[in-house]
Amino acid sequence: MKKTDRSFAPVRGWMAVNRRTTFPALIALLATALLVSGCADDDDDNPLADRVTDPPKAPELTLTPQSVKTFRFSWDKPGAVSEYRLLVNPDGASGYSEVVTFGGKPTEYDLPVFLPATLNASYILEACNRIGCTESDAVFVNSALTNAIGYLKASDTDVNDGFGRALALADGGRTLAIGAPGDDGENDGASASGAVHVLQQDDTGVWRHQTRLRASNPDDLDQFGEAVALAGDGGTLAVGAADEDSASTGINGPQADNSATDSGATYIFQRDDTGAWRQTAYLKASNSGAGDAFGASVALSSNGSRLAVGAFGEASAATGIDGDQSDDSAVNAGAAYVFDYDGSNWAQSAYVKASNTDAVDLFGLSLALSGDGNTLVAGALREASAATGIGGDQGDNTAATSGAVYAFQRDSGGVWTQQAYIKASNSESGDNFGRSLALDGTGETLAVGANQEDSAAAGVGADQNDNSALTSGAVYVFKRDGETWAQQAYLKASLPGASDAFGFSLALSADGATLAVAANGEASAARGMDGDQTDDTAGGSGAAYLFHNDAGVWHQSRYLKAPNTSADDNFGYRVALAADGETLAVGADREDSNATGIDGDQNNAGASNSGAVYLY
Repeated sequence: MKKTDRSFAPVRGWMAVNRRTTFPALIALLATALLVSGCADDDDDNPLADRVTDPPKAPELTLTPQSVKTFRFSWDKPGAVSEYRLLVNPDGASGYSEVVTFGGKPTEYDLPVFLPATLNASYILEACNRIGCTESDAVFVNSALTNAIGYLKASDTDVNDGFGRALALADGGRTLAIGAPGDDGENDGASASGAVHVLQQDDTGVWRHQTRLRASNPDDLDQFGEAVALAGDGGTLAVGAADEDSASTGINGPQADNSATDSGATYIFQRDDTGAWRQTAYLKASNSGAGDAFGASVALSSNGSRLAVGAFGEASAATGIDGDQSDDSAVNAGAAYVFDYDGSNWAQSAYVKASNTDAVDLFGLSLALSGDGNTLVAGALREASAATGIGGDQGDNTAATSGAVYAFQRDSGGVWTQQAYIKASNSESGDNFGRSLALDGTGETLAVGANQEDSAAAGVGADQNDNSALTSGAVYVFKRDGETWAQQAYLKASLPGASDAFGFSLALSADGATLAVAANGEASAARGMDGDQTDDTAGGSGAAYLFHNDAGVWHQSRYLKAPNTSADDNFGYRVALAADGETLAVGADREDSNATGIDGDQNNAGASNSGAVYLY
């Protein structure tokens, strides 16, 4: 080594120190040097960390929205750190509270979020060691928030698939079932036979396509996937195929007899511990008939052991529970069927009709079950009574297609009875009250959509008698106290417009405090969240609205659009909420991109009516 070479001068210096310094003193000097140089920066697992004398420097924090519904936080390394604490101020006024704490090694963290709750939020990162904590400057959620809206397409996107026409969320918002009833099957072999796609979020927060399910007897125009329902843990799936044609009845009957056109069927799938799905049951009505549309609506209890299936085209004139199924004198009156699973087999346990059955009422077009499966509600959007409120005159048919809802209760002996006959507080012809339904987990909060109600009033509790906005739509919220139902709220969009169809689809969180309302005919060209509602240049693009209940008072909290809004996309044909209300899925079954999978190109419009789903 040349004497002019100074590359090892520090080593020679330490060697010199070592000649006249005790070994413990040398270790202390080494620790100090390491801290100064930044090498001892992981306070949580470094034995030299007790030499730290100052808090970390303030980290420089950045926030980048990631698809799907994830924020990525990144920062520089601020020295010796034992842990980081991420804090949020959710609305700019509530102050900061801790979101998560993690160790001192990372410089990046991905946080799954409920996007509507973050619109006015800001975040700070605290870097801490044994001396204290230092916080970063705040980072704010901004217009780039639309980049975090999840954009989901089928794994095999094709024209007219209708991907997103049915939705169900479960497993804490980690399992999502999406119906694509227009899917043509393998190699396009069965036109509109239908499919269901199941997506799952893994432990790292990443969404992945898990499987595509088809019926065991796919056939042309069966529309498998027109309706879907998931059990609470996401392990049981019910799929309706309202246009399936078999004439069989009951459980696991012959599937090949197509002599009962559009009688309908429902299929049960189970997911095993490996994540694999298999069909476990093929269900038909006990009185299958052509045109019954059994499977047009399906609902599962939280534990997956009780299933309700609607057949709005069923024609019996029977009333109440377990009446005469063979009387087909009331065409399209509609019926609902309840099935129970004993751990091994499914069996039909009830045949449910309205208390005032009439032709063309379409009872069962919409259904909902409480979490325990003991409360069932069924909508009949073309019921014609002019009654209002609870328990009115059912025999007055002077308000055609005003609509009605029926609530049923199952007692401890397994007997079902009709508990209430429910009408809007402003029943009028053509309102379609009962077009959509949603129940909370207890069955004590009920939301009812009337997508053709005509009031131009805006907001909560407004004027119900202003009929100047035809088919703008409304939603009614009811509460049950013991055995008694009462209307709690009358909801309208923040800017109602003619033909918006507010209330076409609904979803409630399990606690009944968060309500999603879709208006698939809404016409604004806005994108993302809380955009300009006044720009009606994208007719039929659709919108969704979030409402919250605070101490019994409802208020609108968000106005939601697709990140790639386009006319006639039908955004909001279906909505689904996770039980905790922190994941919202919105289907747009006429969206036109030919992208496949997750986070593809939203703007190519190469596959007309292929459909898409958005996660918030």
